[in-house]
Amino acid sequence: MYFDVNGKRVFAATGGRPFDPSKPCVVFVHGTGMDHSIWVLPARWFAHHGWGVLALDLPGHGRSAGEPLDSIEAIADWVIAVLDAQGVRQAALAGHSMGSLVALDAAGRHPERVSTAVLIGTSFPMPVNDQLLAAAADNDHLALEMLNIFGHARAALTGGNEQIGMWNPGMGMRLLERARPGAIHTDLSACNDYQTGLEVAARVQCPTTLIVGDKDLMTPPRNAKALIAALPRVQVMTLAGSGHSLFNEKPDALLDALIEALA
Repeated sequence: MYFDVNGKRVFAATGGRPFDPSKPCVVFVHGTGMDHSIWVLPARWFAHHGWGVLALDLPGHGRSAGEPLDSIEAIADWVIAVLDAQGVRQAALAGHSMGSLVALDAAGRHPERVSTAVLIGTSFPMPVNDQLLAAAADNDHLALEMLNIFGHARAALTGGNEQIGMWNPGMGMRLLERARPGAIHTDLSACNDYQTGLEVAARVQCPTTLIVGDKDLMTPPRNAKALIAALPRVQVMTLAGSGHSLFNEKPDALLDALIEALA
């Protein structure tokens, strides 16, 4: 569905059911260069099990208008503005990669608005190497290739997708190639520049779940230890055999983990 936030057109997938703000609400927030389509399976499950679902296209991504926002804090404030626009007082936030930092920041700075936070494929800090940033700044296809290779476990690059007929690297590359010029560099820079994660984490009041892949090369689970230590109410779920793209490497296991964390 489409609606306006701060005078700009926004698209959110609602899982095949009309969005109802009177139901428990879950907001899905995508990562760098992605869009709402990564959440197809969980969006449909939650929408058909009593939830109001908003799987967002962030500004400048997918079908949403405007320019990409250049900081994690700005994106988190925009997500809260989405809740205001939809008449939602409090929601669960589930974010992947960059989206996980958005969910963390919103939960820490707007604790009264977030009932549960789920951080998928996360770490803090979330540094981005200089070569990748430079390639993204030039809109060089090499940036997409690096993101796609490091965004999957090695086994996922050679086949064996749990969804018959689907090809993980091909899906990932095509999605990245749909990103608007400059969007990936803006997203990566926002991750790289985010400095207040531990301070914000200490202020999170809601239950928080980290869902990580044990083969994640981009945000290895060991890089989340400081974040886990800083969060007051936290649990960690590890998906065996998954890299950073948990939503298409282990879709069923990720859905099971989300159901346990949220439902």
